[in-house]
Amino acid sequence: MPRDIKRPNFSATWTFFDGKWQEGNVAIMGARTHGSWLGSTIFDGARTFEGVSPDLDLHMQRINASARSFGLLLLVSDDEWLDLAREGIARFASGNALYIRPMYWAENGASGGGVKHDPESTNWCMCIYEAPMPEPGNLSVTLSPFRRPNRETAPVDAKAGCLYPNNARALAEAGARGFGNCLMPDMLGNISELANANIFMVKDGIVFTPAPNGTFLNGITRRRVIALLRGAGLTVSEATLTYADFQSADEIFSSGNFSKVMPVTRIDDRGLQPGPVYRKARQLYWDFAHAGV
Repeated sequence: MPRDIKRPNFSATWTFFDGKWQEGNVAIMGARTHGSWLGSTIFDGARTFEGVSPDLDLHMQRINASARSFGLLLLVSDDEWLDLAREGIARFASGNALYIRPMYWAENGASGGGVKHDPESTNWCMCIYEAPMPEPGNLSVTLSPFRRPNRETAPVDAKAGCLYPNNARALAEAGARGFGNCLMPDMLGNISELANANIFMVKDGIVFTPAPNGTFLNGITRRRVIALLRGAGLTVSEATLTYADFQSADEIFSSGNFSKVMPVTRIDDRGLQPGPVYRKARQLYWDFAHAGV
């Protein structure tokens, strides 16, 4: 029987689909669309805030890199994605914090149906919407019982929508235990990332972050933070890290497109202060983002 479904009150949104900009959360899939049914969706996410859009070009390049590795057609060039993003940003008031999301997906399964998607049925859109930048606050983390897959078990070399339910259940499990996020191990038990961001720790003045090993996305913001810290004279080591390493860290902070650089203030029962390296990383990133303004 029909029932009332709680539907979100979406923030201001513009979607480019079927050759035109349309206002709101435009319907782009049906019940038989392969992307909605069997998960053949990929996306990327960029940010505009305080009048700047750091690394926008890299995010528009990565959506096509993801499509290529996932086996979808590249229907929009890197430059076309970039032009569309700028068009969409201009539809909002200057200075608004926005999330910029290009997407590809398959409409059909191969041979008219089935699990394998048909690359020739690739479709696409770009969705841009208002999303305030989170402020640094209190973030607690713990060890997740769930693990990040490797390439032999999931399409981890693409920013694919099908990867995120595993992250969501990790967040839900950690939340049920009173934590805001969790460190997720890889298949060997070493730490890969948070459930929704890349992770850094500091010990004795040296910055450590998990070495990319094919189990997590080597984030654009992650790579930018590493380069900025190294450029400022800090030692950054990409290494194999255990949960015990994080438990004994002097500082822990995250990087990611949505929130950029954020401090972790508790791991299990141990409190942490936002430290000097985190503060430097955040300031360096903000300075970089505004350098071209």
